[in-house]
Amino acid sequence: MTETITRDDEYLWLEDVAGEEALAWVRARNAETTEALTGNDRFAGLRDGIRAVLDADDRIPMIAWHGERVYNLWKDAEHPRGLWRRTTLEEYRAPEPRWETVLDLDALAAAEGENWVWQGADYLRPGERRCLVSLSRGGADAAVVREFDLVALQFVADGFTLPEAKSDVSWIDEDHIYVGTDTGPGSMTSSGYPRQVRRWKRGTPLADAELVFEGEADDVSVRASTDPSAPGHRAVIRRSTDFFHARRHLLRDGTLTELDVPDDAGVDVHREWLLIRVRTDWEVAGATHPAGSLLVANLDDYLAGGRDLTVLFTPDPHTSLSYADWTRNGLVLVLLADVQSRLELLTHDDGQWRRTVLGSELGQTDVWNTNADTDDQYLLLSSGFTLPPTLRHGVLGGEGPTILKQGPAYFDAEGITTRQFFATSADGTQVPYFVVGRPEAGPGPTLLSGYGGFEVSRVPAYSAIVGRGWLARGGTYVVANIRGGGEYGPQWHRSALRENRPRAYEDFAAVAADLVERGITTRAQLGIEGGSNGGLLMGVMLTRYPELFGAVVCAVPLLDMRRYHLLLAGASWMAEYGDPDDPDDWAYLRLFSPYQNVRAAVPYPPVLITTSTRDDRVHPGHARKMVALLRAEGKDVTYYENIEGGHGGAADNAQLAFKWALAFEFLWRTLSR
Repeated sequence: MTETITRDDEYLWLEDVAGEEALAWVRARNAETTEALTGNDRFAGLRDGIRAVLDADDRIPMIAWHGERVYNLWKDAEHPRGLWRRTTLEEYRAPEPRWETVLDLDALAAAEGENWVWQGADYLRPGERRCLVSLSRGGADAAVVREFDLVALQFVADGFTLPEAKSDVSWIDEDHIYVGTDTGPGSMTSSGYPRQVRRWKRGTPLADAELVFEGEADDVSVRASTDPSAPGHRAVIRRSTDFFHARRHLLRDGTLTELDVPDDAGVDVHREWLLIRVRTDWEVAGATHPAGSLLVANLDDYLAGGRDLTVLFTPDPHTSLSYADWTRNGLVLVLLADVQSRLELLTHDDGQWRRTVLGSELGQTDVWNTNADTDDQYLLLSSGFTLPPTLRHGVLGGEGPTILKQGPAYFDAEGITTRQFFATSADGTQVPYFVVGRPEAGPGPTLLSGYGGFEVSRVPAYSAIVGRGWLARGGTYVVANIRGGGEYGPQWHRSALRENRPRAYEDFAAVAADLVERGITTRAQLGIEGGSNGGLLMGVMLTRYPELFGAVVCAVPLLDMRRYHLLLAGASWMAEYGDPDDPDDWAYLRLFSPYQNVRAAVPYPPVLITTSTRDDRVHPGHARKMVALLRAEGKDVTYYENIEGGHGGAADNAQLAFKWALAFEFLWRTLSR
């Protein structure tokens, strides 16, 4: 397509998130959708079935080490906001562990009259006597920060406290923290994240906190991370100049030293080690390390000018490094070989890095947690599209991994298989995708999901929601591993950046066509689903490839690429998409921006668009304006906006079940005609 429609934005008023007129429009659309989709037994069955597995008592309570205890946030029907609790690892092994309640989020919300949503905690190390708890109103990224006493199990009177903002905090010691937050003009970047790092002393006004580092207004963010392997003595300050590039400074004993590493590399400091993940080919000390390599060096030697780098991983055309996690004395590498995981356990002994390989016998496996502050314990979480999760415990260089907990099956997977195919994209690239369903069933309702951005990989994983709402009802589920993701390392991502973004869309279209050609589905029975950057993908599929699909579900999407950089965190993504104010960038952005490419004369498949009023990452105006425009052009569009939920679209299990039931009801109704 070489032409695009340009128009004045007559729906700009819908960007007023809490405006009376805009919210009246939202309430009217929500009422229409609720009336159309929820008044039948199938919707009720979908909603209640999903809610049942989200609240199930026999789920694995996922844990994280902090000191000598493991912590868990538990949500169920009785505790929709969550019960923050803890126990010991030994007690956790029991069939029915005894938990100590740390904080009841529902009781707190009721007592304070706030719709608190848990956003995490930063723990004082070692000892874990205190933490900084982040609580969001309705699930937004912006949160309040409050100091919590893990001995007395209560908030600290006159402790460290920050009002609602997109803040960043990290402990130095019991009486000092690094903080970045909104303290007025000049303190935040144009993307809405902290621009400054300050050293804040207990009992003193935040306004008097010492300025440690300041970035530029057009940076994405500046943050300080205390190194837990050297608590209080060392921190890394990351100045993110865009989403993929950053300058790092080591702060040690009050002295800032810039780390001489590529600005697009991943960098981690642990004990005496400097870990470098290369994202573009790097020539150093007479050697060239290809993009996707993982290198390690002695930190002090490197700071002194030495470049004695040990190669821990080098990619090949089929295998990439997904990520690496430290234990106290070693590393766990998670690799992807044609999008299927392989783990390597690395220990340092007698000056050598030694490795143990864990192959595919564990299924698709991720590192869930390590106890890097203390020892070499690690937790692995394995699952698959039809394989319920299993949590394993191991010790690097010793015991394990052995089964710690196993999750139950929440849908009948009898006869459902997982197959991997490769589609040929427009430029000849082979694009992998997974098909989950009953191979003998013949063409039938199929749901294709994708993302394709920010080097995020889509790997096989157990979803009780998809299982109950789609697979168990006879549908086929497909995950496309298109370019823009990280499935084959940095190059797979880079090949769909900026002006090359259409490669991701061509990949997704190729997978859709391949599904029909293989007889897995038909165009009329093929639905697609994606959120956030995947919502942009859905918008492009709707406006550029409408003939390929029978239905579209588009969640928390970017859709107006002319104004995305002016809305909330949008400016932080210009390294991924481009700058609409640059004529050269807009020349390619305008060709695929969904909001600018709605065409009245072209028939579109029915589309469901959802978002959240409290999403302060991707502005709800994207979704609102697209719906208004599609309605004006006479298209079949359905809309639902959850008031809470932030970028995740739901603040609790009831909202999450309702949201997914809407999507599945819309898909079953549309694709089964």
